[in-house]
Amino acid sequence: MNRLSGKVALITGGNAGIGESIAKLFADEGASVVVTGRRQAELDRVVREITLKGGKAVVVAGSVTDDDHAHAAVQQAVASFGKVDVLVNNAGVGDFGKRLHEMDDAGWAHVLDVNLTGVFRMTRAVIPQMLKQAGGVIVNVSSIASLVGIPLLSAYAASKGALDALTRSLAIDYASDGIRCNVVNPGLIDTPMAAPLMANPDQLGSILSHYPIRRAGKPEEVASMVLYLASEESAWITGGTFRIDGGMTVW
Repeated sequence: MNRLSGKVALITGGNAGIGESIAKLFADEGASVVVTGRRQAELDRVVREITLKGGKAVVVAGSVTDDDHAHAAVQQAVASFGKVDVLVNNAGVGDFGKRLHEMDDAGWAHVLDVNLTGVFRMTRAVIPQMLKQAGGVIVNVSSIASLVGIPLLSAYAASKGALDALTRSLAIDYASDGIRCNVVNPGLIDTPMAAPLMANPDQLGSILSHYPIRRAGKPEEVASMVLYLASEESAWITGGTFRIDGGMTVW
């Protein structure tokens, strides 16, 4: 039996990278998926590839910085599939390569608006539906930047550290309602966001020297961990922080 048979999952940032891999894996495991993101053409491609394999998926294009979009995504999930069992808050941005004094207010605010407040908006929109259903699962995609110091990404690290703390608060506040909330903390993953780094052998080699498993992670590997947390196999887990980082944070 598929691990998400009969479930409905809403996935933000599902047009590429980790989000795309999560959407496809969830569909393979029997879930009906609602995929959101800012790029309509890429979302349409992901959904087309899912449906060609016999899966069920719909698109709701928009940004997590827009509260109307958050509510529209939940409404579309309910209209299309009747409920929302799983929310994966995956959408994220970075403003890398700068020390704090080199950042302007707009760059700082944008990173926090997507990575933190976007999660707040999507979660606030979906929780009333999960309360009505008497249960649900929320999985937040964070980063090892919330756990260890990494140079030149202060806004990103701040947003992800706050996301980890938010996850723990949500886990406590909604456990009695049957809603679980956990966070996944990937290290360097070979995604479009990491493309400039992956294309720079010298810089990449320096970074991978800090990883006991000497390679970047794959989006599919992160998706597998998110699947576990979304499934009934993790029914007694909430408020957890799950590192998937090739051993980087072991040092």
